[in-house]
Amino acid sequence: MKYVFLFISLILWTVPVAAQQVEITGSRKSVRTSGDIMAAVTPLACAATVLALQDWEGLKQGAFAAATTLGVSYGLKYLVGKERPDRSDNHSFPSLHTSISFTGAAFLQKRYGWKWGIPAYAVASYVGWSRVYSKKHDWWDVVAGAALGIGSAYLFTHPYLQKHQITLSPIAAPNHFGFYASVTF
Repeated sequence: MKYVFLFISLILWTVPVAAQQVEITGSRKSVRTSGDIMAAVTPLACAATVLALQDWEGLKQGAFAAATTLGVSYGLKYLVGKERPDRSDNHSFPSLHTSISFTGAAFLQKRYGWKWGIPAYAVASYVGWSRVYSKKHDWWDVVAGAALGIGSAYLFTHPYLQKHQITLSPIAAPNHFGFYASVTF
């Protein structure tokens, strides 16, 4: 468990540092657009996974986590009223894009394990970075959104792998690729 907190702490520390120190080619608008698109990746991955596995308990847990994240995020945005760095409005704190992305990542990691969680956390970290880089949020808005998302997912999500023995492995051949999946009932 201490490694989980160490990993999450590393991610939360890396997002603001990377957003302020790393310059990438391209405009801030294109980074913002890609971050907007990527914000939907982890929630869609959660939905696709629970439907593919017919994990109805996981669907319920994910829905509770997402509803909590959305409710608390919107509530804080209107209660705090923090101005965005680009001065477009007063709904900067916390970053909703980041909170939703990290809810999905934490759900996938907690429900299905780190093999699912690590790529999801990478996507969520990019979303957080893109929000700071595109001047829609300050780094503390993103950290708060990530903490809110992870906390909501951890509050409602219970591991799936303890109930079912699941094997998921990539398969590659010269003419095709895919996944091998096995579930013990």
